[in-house]
Amino acid sequence: MLQQYLTELQKINLLEREEELDLWRACADGDQSAYRKIITAYQPLVFKIAMAFRLTETQTLELIQEGTVGLLEAAEKFDYTRGVAFSIFASHRIRGRMLDFLQAEYGSQMLSLDGVNSAGLAWSECLVSNEATPFELAERHFLNDKITQAMERLPQKEQQVLTGIYLEDKSAGDLASSIDVSLGHIYRLQKQGVRRVRGMLSRLMNELNKS
Repeated sequence: MLQQYLTELQKINLLEREEELDLWRACADGDQSAYRKIITAYQPLVFKIAMAFRLTETQTLELIQEGTVGLLEAAEKFDYTRGVAFSIFASHRIRGRMLDFLQAEYGSQMLSLDGVNSAGLAWSECLVSNEATPFELAERHFLNDKITQAMERLPQKEQQVLTGIYLEDKSAGDLASSIDVSLGHIYRLQKQGVRRVRGMLSRLMNELNKS
């Protein structure tokens, strides 16, 4: 079944930025066909996040189902006028649904998560580990929330670059072409974005240590 799902995913074309924006405008006007197109276009994101957990095929299919619910919830709540990339907004809710499912279904049991590689910016620590307890899961939920909030506060181009590189597996060259800047500028935006996110998280940790 997983192979069949993957075969279907390969038929999906990624949305261009302007095309997606037009679809969000149509969604705001109540166009259900536009809504379905967006959900379909972001199914590969659900698959990518589910596969990062490195679980069995049955468990992965369960995560995909939960992640799709998270994707639907994200699309319902998303406000395209804020300038936040939907991939960032949706990834948080998709991963959250998956983590909630794993905690409810397996609790602190051992899960097969060897060699986990998160799809997000340094989000590997947000995934369930082999010895994760409910307390640790709560901590990772918190960190996941804060990373998402930090990403959403970045300048638009830095957000585009980090989303493209860390969530959408785009090359620096493709990003340079899509936003019409030089390759060197892409690398500068990447470094600036990462530095800002780290700075925001560092300030958060200092505040927590003082409290």
